[in-house]
Amino acid sequence: MESPQFGHEHPLAFDQDASSHQQSEAAHCSRCGDVMSGPSFRCAECEFYLHKECAEAPLQLNHPLHRDHPLRLLSNPPAGYEGSFICNFCGEKGERFLYHCSCKMDLHIKCALLTFNFAQKNSEHLQGIAYKDPSISTQTSNKELESCKCFACWEPLFDYAYYSLDRGFNLHKKCLELSSEIDHPHHYEHLLLLQLSVRKLPCIICYDTTRYGLCYCCSLCSFTIHIACLSPPSTIQGKGHQHPFTLFFRQMPFTCDACGVHGNSVPYMCSNCNLLVHKKCISLPPIIKFCVHEHPLFHSYSIRRDDSMPRNWDCIVCLEEVNTKHGSYYCSECHFILHVNCATEADVYSEIEPVQVSNYNRVLSEDSYIVMERNEGEEAIMIKHFTHEHNLILCDKILEDNEFCDGCTLPVLNSFYHCLECSFFLHKKCVELPKNKFFWFDDCGEPLTLIAGCVFICNSCGCACNGFRYKCHGCELHCCLGCITPLTLTCEGHEHPVSLFLRYGGPCTGCGEEQTGAFICKTCEIGLCFNCVKLPSKLQHKYDEHLLTLKCEDNNTYPESHFCDICEEDRNPSYWFYRCATCDTSAHSGCVLGVGNYSKIKCGKIYREGKHSHPLRFVKKKYYYPECFECGVPCRRLALECTEPGCEYIVHWKCVCPHDLREA
Repeated sequence: MESPQFGHEHPLAFDQDASSHQQSEAAHCSRCGDVMSGPSFRCAECEFYLHKECAEAPLQLNHPLHRDHPLRLLSNPPAGYEGSFICNFCGEKGERFLYHCSCKMDLHIKCALLTFNFAQKNSEHLQGIAYKDPSISTQTSNKELESCKCFACWEPLFDYAYYSLDRGFNLHKKCLELSSEIDHPHHYEHLLLLQLSVRKLPCIICYDTTRYGLCYCCSLCSFTIHIACLSPPSTIQGKGHQHPFTLFFRQMPFTCDACGVHGNSVPYMCSNCNLLVHKKCISLPPIIKFCVHEHPLFHSYSIRRDDSMPRNWDCIVCLEEVNTKHGSYYCSECHFILHVNCATEADVYSEIEPVQVSNYNRVLSEDSYIVMERNEGEEAIMIKHFTHEHNLILCDKILEDNEFCDGCTLPVLNSFYHCLECSFFLHKKCVELPKNKFFWFDDCGEPLTLIAGCVFICNSCGCACNGFRYKCHGCELHCCLGCITPLTLTCEGHEHPVSLFLRYGGPCTGCGEEQTGAFICKTCEIGLCFNCVKLPSKLQHKYDEHLLTLKCEDNNTYPESHFCDICEEDRNPSYWFYRCATCDTSAHSGCVLGVGNYSKIKCGKIYREGKHSHPLRFVKKKYYYPECFECGVPCRRLALECTEPGCEYIVHWKCVCPHDLREA
C-alpha cells in the first residue's frame, strides 16, 4: 500500500509494525524525531520515516485545552524564535514541527496529539499509557517512579495509579478524571476551563510562572490557577517565622512583605505581625550563603535604618534600590543587601542552618595582627603582624625610593606599615585583611587562610607571586591578594566607586572583551571585567626600570604612538594601558600583567628552597649581567643570588624553580 507523500518528494510505503526499520539507528520520525515504532510510513528511496499519527496530523488543530485560537502545524518555529521553541506541555526544547498559536502556545507535534486525545477521552489512542503497571508495587519504594511528576498537577506520582514511564505521559488517576469546566468560589464571574498552561501567566496562589502542564483558566480575566493549587492549605508554618501563615482567600493587589514584589494574587497572612506574603515566600530559607559574599545573609521582613547605613541601598545583582520596609537578604557586618528574588532566582546560593553561622563567625573573627600602640585618634600606629617577627610602624609619608609591599607585591605609595629593623612593608589595606575568609569563587565551601613565605602560582590570574596568598585547604586553591577583589570597591583606574553587576552584558571599558557580569560605575555607565577592575595605578615591569602608570585613555592623536612596546603590535587608544613617562613607552595592560612577566615577584625577598647551601635573594639585574651557574646564559631577568658575603652564586629563577611553578 502506498500513501500520499505528506510533503515528501517520493511515495511512502505503509508498515503496520515498522519491523523492517525499527532496529536501524537512523530510523527516526522526520516530524517528531522519536525512534520509529508501531504503524508508520517509510520511503524506499531515502531515509525518510513518519509515524502514522504524525503523518496524519491535521494542519490546523482546534485543541480543547486551548480554546481561544486554533493551533497551526508549522515545519519550523516562526520568526523571532531563534530556531527553537519550548513546548508548553512537557517543557522540553524543540526545533522542528510544532503546533503554534500567536498567544505563545507551542507544542511538540506528539504532545499536541497526546493531550488532544486525553482531553477528548479518546481511550483507543491512550492504550498503554493511562494504566497501572502491575510489575511495580506502590507499597514499596521505587526511585524511578518517585522521581516522576504528574503532568497535570506536578505532584509526585508515587502512591498513585496511572503512569507511563516510557512515553513521558505521567498522570494520577484523579487527574485523568478532571472536569473540563469548574465553578470556583474565588472566581464566581465565569467558569474556569481546563487549559494547557501559558508561559508567564502566574497562578493566583503560588505565583509561579514556570510550570508547564495543565491549569484552570479564565482568559477573559487573565485568571489562572494550577491544579495543585485548587485546594491550598489553610495554614502553613514557615521556616524563618515564629507564627503560622493563614490563607486569606481573596485575590487582591498587595506588596509581599517577604520579597517586596507587588502582585495581584491570593496572599497568606500573619495577623500577629501584620504581614502579607506570597505562598512561595513562606518557604524562603532564613539564612543563605550567596555566591559573591563571604558572610551569611539573613532574611528580614524589614530593616531598621540608622546613620551608619547607606542612604541609597542598591541590590548587588540588579543594582536597583532595595526597599528596606519589605523583605530582603542582609549582612549587618558589611551592609550588603539583596532583593529576595535576585538572591534566589539562580543557582548561586545555598541554605545555611543556624548552627553553621557560629562556625562562620568563629572562622572570620580571628585578626591577623595585634595592636601594640594607638595614637590619640585611636588609630593603630604600632602593630605586631602574624607574618613578621618585628613590630610594624604606621607611616603616611610618600617614599622617594621604590618600595614594594610584602603582601600584594605592588608599589608602596602611601599609608603603609613598615619594619624599622628590616626592609618589610605592608599597605594599610593589606594589614587589615583577615587571617581567614570565605572567597566567593571558591566552590568547596572551606575557609581560606592567609599565608606568607613561599612562591606560588595564583589560580585566578596565573602569575607567579612571592607575596601573601590565601590558601584553601579543601581544594588547594591559591589566590594572591590582588585577586581577592571585594564586591564594592574604589577602582584605582577610575574616579568613582564600582560595584559587581552579575547581569551585565557587553564589552569591558578597559580591554574591550565581551563580558557576562562585570564591575560597573552607575555614574559613568562603564563596565569593567574582573582583570581590569583590579589593575594597580602603578606597576613595575621587567623591561623598564621605572614605574609604569595606568592610563584610561590615550590623548595622543598621532597613530604611530598607538603601539605596544612589549608585544610590538598595535594598541587601541580607547582601552586602558600602561605608560612610562620617562621612557615615553606604552604597553597593553594585559602585556604588562601577562603570565610569565614576574610582575608579582618582590625583589629582595629570601628564597630558601633551592639546592644551594646558603639563602638566596630574588633580584632583577639591570646593568650588570653575570652568567647563570646552571645554564651559563647571562642573568638579564629574574634571578636568585646568594646572600652570603663572598659567594658569587647566581642563577636564573626559571632554572631552579620547582616544576609546578614553571608555567609562570
